[in-house]
Amino acid sequence: MRSMTPRPFLLVLVLLLVVGTIAAIEMRFGVAGPVDTRAEEIVAPAGFINTDGVSIKEARGEKVVLVDFWTYTCYNCQNTQPYLNAWHEEYSDDGLLIIGVHTPEFGFEKDPANVEQAVREAGIEYPVVLDNGYATWNAYDQRYWPAMYLIDVDGFIRYKHFGEGAYEETETEIRKLIAEKDRTLG
Repeated sequence: MRSMTPRPFLLVLVLLLVVGTIAAIEMRFGVAGPVDTRAEEIVAPAGFINTDGVSIKEARGEKVVLVDFWTYTCYNCQNTQPYLNAWHEEYSDDGLLIIGVHTPEFGFEKDPANVEQAVREAGIEYPVVLDNGYATWNAYDQRYWPAMYLIDVDGFIRYKHFGEGAYEETETEIRKLIAEKDRTLG
């Protein structure tokens, strides 16, 4: 007679399916944790491109901030770039500050000259932070490239999206937070 106890490989398979399903839901719906939490600051940057420095705290009370975690060899990050550039062009005068946090996946992506070239080729004009030590990545408990965090004028994360897509939804959230900023600041 066969034992009724589950085999270890079956338990592992079920566990993998559950974890995979949770990860797929997070990627699809762009949420992997609570929103309305205080945004973390840029931590220990290895350098900057398009700026001498940038701070989320300094933007508080004045700007809506979109933090974009990316790396220049990531195909999905490359696909989001035209949208980020368009939003920068469209909304920067209205109080949107986009901060690209370049967190390298591979060692050669740590070279500032390589990142500078990629920024030029992509037409990126907003500030880019070099996060070679993963300090800001870890502060945000990051797991995905690309990842966008939309931060309101008071410094709270109000929207997250991981991966590609949801461009209309993201732009709607940008507009909503700019309108809130305008009402708050008069």
